[in-house]
Amino acid sequence: MSYRLPAVLFLLLFSATTLQAQTAPTYTVTPQQQTWLGYLNQTRLSKHWGLWLDIHTRRTSSFLDRWSMHLVRPGIIYYPSDNIRVVGGYTFARLYAQTTPAPTRTEHRPWQQISVDTRYGRLLTTQRLRVEERFIQRTSGSELLDTYGFNWRFRLMLTLQYPLIRSVTARHVPLAVFQNEVMVNAGHQITYNVFDQNRLFVGITYPFSKSLSVQAGYMNQFTQQPSGNAFVSNHIARVFLIHNISKE
Repeated sequence: MSYRLPAVLFLLLFSATTLQAQTAPTYTVTPQQQTWLGYLNQTRLSKHWGLWLDIHTRRTSSFLDRWSMHLVRPGIIYYPSDNIRVVGGYTFARLYAQTTPAPTRTEHRPWQQISVDTRYGRLLTTQRLRVEERFIQRTSGSELLDTYGFNWRFRLMLTLQYPLIRSVTARHVPLAVFQNEVMVNAGHQITYNVFDQNRLFVGITYPFSKSLSVQAGYMNQFTQQPSGNAFVSNHIARVFLIHNISKE
């Protein structure tokens, strides 16, 4: 049986968000440069169960000038089959202000996702749908409040990976990677920025071993601000260490 997430929805979302940006009567786009570093771990404990852990740190302004975010994302994985993963987890994040005197905020973010891997010859595709419940600490000027705002965020991602070397014996075959993810907001507090952001990544994955690889490349993050008519285009150098362990 073939399991596929709605890739057509991905294309529709991408087209809709692009059209929204193009048809806004007056808007500004601010370019920035960032560096994202991450450790991504999936540990399969049995046929159907495993553990998930992401750890991320991000710098901004000329790539390295100041902190942007720290994020820890643990979860529990259920494997209905080898190519499908259903995950539920929790994210703790520290959000650093991009302008002074705003303080650093905390975010608590439960999340759920399903991902499906499909092979077409040598091409590996991964489709992922993630739902997030975001509780973000409020601020008032330079004051950090004890209350939290809430909104939903829906994320749809498509990843394509293709080996750069045609070999049946080589152990360390690099993979070309293309990835696009669309995120949309929902909730009573969302007025102008239903479209949250689009992330487009191109890069290379290099496997050191069967379980450990590094992925590096360029990502553009195009984000709509809450005002609705201001956007940020982040040019990002992204490096992830990917660690997949099987204890079956």
